[in-house]
Amino acid sequence: MNRTVTRRRAIRSLGAAGVVALAGCTGDGGDGDTAASGDGGDTETNMQDTSTTQSSSDSLTIGVLQPLSGDLAYYGQQGLWGLLSGLSYKADADPPTDVGTGTTTLSVGDVEYELIVRDTEFTADGAQSAATDLVSNEGVDMLFGCSSSGAASRVITNVVKASSVPMMVGPAASAGITSESETCGDLVYRASENTAMDARSGGRYVATETDVSRVYLFGADYSFGRAVVNNYRSVLESEGIEIVGERFVNQGYSEWDGLLENAEDAGAEGIVGGFTVATLPNLFSAFLSGEYSYRAFGGFATRITNAVVGQTMQRVLGDPLTEEKIEGAGLGPFTTRYHWNQYDNPINDAFVESYTNAYGVVPDLFTAGTFTGASAIHQAVTEGGSTDPDDITGALKGMTVTDTPKGENGYTFQEYNNQARSEMTVANPVPTQDQWADSWDSLIQPGDPLARISGDQVTIPADSDDMNCSL
Repeated sequence: MNRTVTRRRAIRSLGAAGVVALAGCTGDGGDGDTAASGDGGDTETNMQDTSTTQSSSDSLTIGVLQPLSGDLAYYGQQGLWGLLSGLSYKADADPPTDVGTGTTTLSVGDVEYELIVRDTEFTADGAQSAATDLVSNEGVDMLFGCSSSGAASRVITNVVKASSVPMMVGPAASAGITSESETCGDLVYRASENTAMDARSGGRYVATETDVSRVYLFGADYSFGRAVVNNYRSVLESEGIEIVGERFVNQGYSEWDGLLENAEDAGAEGIVGGFTVATLPNLFSAFLSGEYSYRAFGGFATRITNAVVGQTMQRVLGDPLTEEKIEGAGLGPFTTRYHWNQYDNPINDAFVESYTNAYGVVPDLFTAGTFTGASAIHQAVTEGGSTDPDDITGALKGMTVTDTPKGENGYTFQEYNNQARSEMTVANPVPTQDQWADSWDSLIQPGDPLARISGDQVTIPADSDDMNCSL
């Protein structure tokens, strides 16, 4: 079968089929924060490729799906800025600063990347509508996004699989995207870290490096929170830790005193919270205001969440907020997919400098994953000498990505589900250092790394009951 012909036929029919699929659908919860919006027009940037591998004199059109307006625009900005930084690094150039919705052309050596950016407004309907237009009307070769896991899943099932147009997912973090048969596939790749990696690295640290033996699990009642809880349970139980209770609550839940007391009564020595900024401040405020005998674990979130949590901590613990106060309050340590100060290597140094100069903030939680996704796409093009989407996906299969913020060869795509695995770190929250005050607008930041958890230990194994994807 000629896959190119099949793709073109599918795209011709998608305009009608894709729109029909929108009727009666609602969006799933996302992995959200709050921030200001960003927008821009059509721009063109010329770059010089420093790669020593074969290069293709061709073009690649990528449809970029990110939320760039509304309360959750900062998620989309991270995803877009990481993508732009990844391509710029490959060209030894500064990332463009005025890119928003519209078309941007980046020339990296002999390869011309046309990025058509669409605002998904952090909804599954918005993402599917934009993806359908990009595929059926703009004729994009690939899709890149989304920030919401529900939106990414909808685009995969209703657009990617219907049109045979490949997608690099990110920063959407639900583990199910690359572990469930409905969404995983030969056309779906993700360099960005996921909730299973959060939980399996954090759970392994709690089990092996602390004296905690009994844990109570809390999570948001949608795909993100359930993935966190499910993966923490899996790794903790495999390490001999007893799970003394579980509870899922709606986003924004505020009546925490009773639930935290339930964990105390159950004999918990630690609790895990699988939440975003909608719920974490309420949980931490109640935890810090009470007198509980257990510690709180979880994952470091983005700057926006850290800012709200830091303000909550200062209000409860008092000003000034000190490292001793934070440690005494029983908060942490926490795991991080990526933060700017957790990796010391030439690639990350250059990334932090160029990103901060361009956007006024340091790289955040999601940016390493989308940087790596862009780096991987260009590596696939240059190594294969082709911008044909089939050749790119073939080159991505099993690829170890050379240039990543976690260091050279820091990410490897697993052949059984096309999810990239990478090292995770564990750190305590500490007061933000003066040198980062202008570029990290939060009272707290990750401290020095306490531990590194290798990539082969943090992803869902191929033979796990939690892995329902086999390619």
